[in-house]
Amino acid sequence: MEKFIQLDKNNIDTEHICCAIADKNCKGGYEAKKDWLRKEFENGYVFRRIDARAKVFIEYGPTEKGWAPVDAPNYLLINCFWVSGRYKGQGYAKALLQLALDDAKAAGKAGLVTVAGVNKLPFMSDTQWLIKQGFEVCDKTATGFCLLVRKINPDVGNPQFKETALSGTIAEQNGLVAYYSNRCPFAEFHVQTSLTATARNRKLPLTIIKLETAEQAQSAPSPATIFSLFYNGKFITTDISVCTDSRFDKIMQKVLAV
Repeated sequence: MEKFIQLDKNNIDTEHICCAIADKNCKGGYEAKKDWLRKEFENGYVFRRIDARAKVFIEYGPTEKGWAPVDAPNYLLINCFWVSGRYKGQGYAKALLQLALDDAKAAGKAGLVTVAGVNKLPFMSDTQWLIKQGFEVCDKTATGFCLLVRKINPDVGNPQFKETALSGTIAEQNGLVAYYSNRCPFAEFHVQTSLTATARNRKLPLTIIKLETAEQAQSAPSPATIFSLFYNGKFITTDISVCTDSRFDKIMQKVLAV
């Protein structure tokens, strides 16, 4: 098994962050994600990855500083958690998860919490795999998100979604509304460029809302603060590929037909 390394303010300039490594379109988003990490390291954020050019990594930090509409005092919030390609099935995911659990125990945390889908959602962790690792579903939204918890202290209360994220609806009832943040290096280009062009080609109204602070993310109408798309006031998808002209119609066909 390859060794893991932890990124921090001392090596972030020279180390890669797994996603969009060679994507020229997303170069700006790649640097924006690094800037985001630099700020979050000051809040106790952790980014660990395999010491290789691959997508094998985990990110987490204190929920009080987390970028998700979740109430979970004294927990660590797992954000992106990805093992891909030839590294699947070799124990890397379990090893990364154990490192997060060890950190939670060392810091006296109540446990780990993460946002996923009741069914697998794009750009989100695999719920069933996490349940096999000892996580339990402790809250759900009307739009198919679930909150998973792995407690260290069984006597603490369950984490919950904030009220803003439960219904999956927003006040804006006209056309497309995209929420995104620089938590993902793909988001900036595909929302601001791809989705803008896609909506224009179809003469669909589009409003883009960029989450710039943890406070904004914590009051977001969707638990998926990397990217969430709404149409006529209702949540549609976390799949950022919907931004592209080639994927938009396939994902949206049922929605637009209503």
